[in-house]
Amino acid sequence: MTRSFGRTRPLPADVEMATASDAPSVGSTNRARSVGWRPGRSGSPWRALRLVTGFALLAVAATACDVPNFGFPTGVTDLTPRILNLWRGSAIAALSVGVFTWGLIFYAIIVFRKKSDELPRQVRYNLPVEILYTIVPLVIVAGLFYYTARDEVVIDKLPAKPDVTVNVIGFRWNWQFRYLDTGQNGTIPVEVTGQPGEPAVLVLPQGRTIRFIETSPDVIHSFWVPEFLFKRDVVPGRINQFQLTITKTGTFIGRCAELCGVDHDRMNFYVKVVPGDEYDRFIAERTRPAALSAAGATTQTSAGTTTRGSGQ
Repeated sequence: MTRSFGRTRPLPADVEMATASDAPSVGSTNRARSVGWRPGRSGSPWRALRLVTGFALLAVAATACDVPNFGFPTGVTDLTPRILNLWRGSAIAALSVGVFTWGLIFYAIIVFRKKSDELPRQVRYNLPVEILYTIVPLVIVAGLFYYTARDEVVIDKLPAKPDVTVNVIGFRWNWQFRYLDTGQNGTIPVEVTGQPGEPAVLVLPQGRTIRFIETSPDVIHSFWVPEFLFKRDVVPGRINQFQLTITKTGTFIGRCAELCGVDHDRMNFYVKVVPGDEYDRFIAERTRPAALSAAGATTQTSAGTTTRGSGQ
């Protein structure tokens, strides 16, 4: 016998001698205990607990209750159902794995807790268990990859001829939005440029397809409107695009979701979604020839005033 951290620990030779002495003894107490006692046998309370838990999960799954958003906003675009379902599925899969793992941990703590100083039966190389914890993670990862790739193809699709095209320019440390559908017939394109302490307001129509074309003259930014459930990086030297249709009116805050410098936290903007006729009036008021001839080569700011240059 040896001592380890103040406790008596049997040597391997002692274990072999005890095992050999138990083998021929039919009436031995240890022999009877090793044969008769098995955790998790039928009739044990743990089997009843597993059955109750399984029926409870089945009952919850069979109900028509709404699945929570797990922290996501409700969403205001045509892509909301697809993105929200992907997020919910990922969260449910992660919670299921977590609950199963916690259950195994507490099961081992309760069932295999120390009951005496007797060395328990030693087991190793459980091939079914090893196959199980290799196959199950592969199946989970493959499932998440499939649904993510399937939805990504739809989200990144760019149908031809959108109703509105906006050039999103992220610069240190503000935003500029150019309406690329304007500036025709000799008029100046409508631009909205944020100023220090005056975030840009991007006015968009409800129910029309909108394409965002992103560029940056300096560092990486990220165009993010939480209610869109979507964000995309604005990368220097690269043009990123995405397209969606906004289904609800309202004013929503937008942020830069990529750490871009000292004033990154102030790089906010607003998206004001209005009905289609109000959006048409907004564009028409800023492209009237009389207004342009009086103001000269100017751009519109978020407050509706005019300022020279792009604000950069």
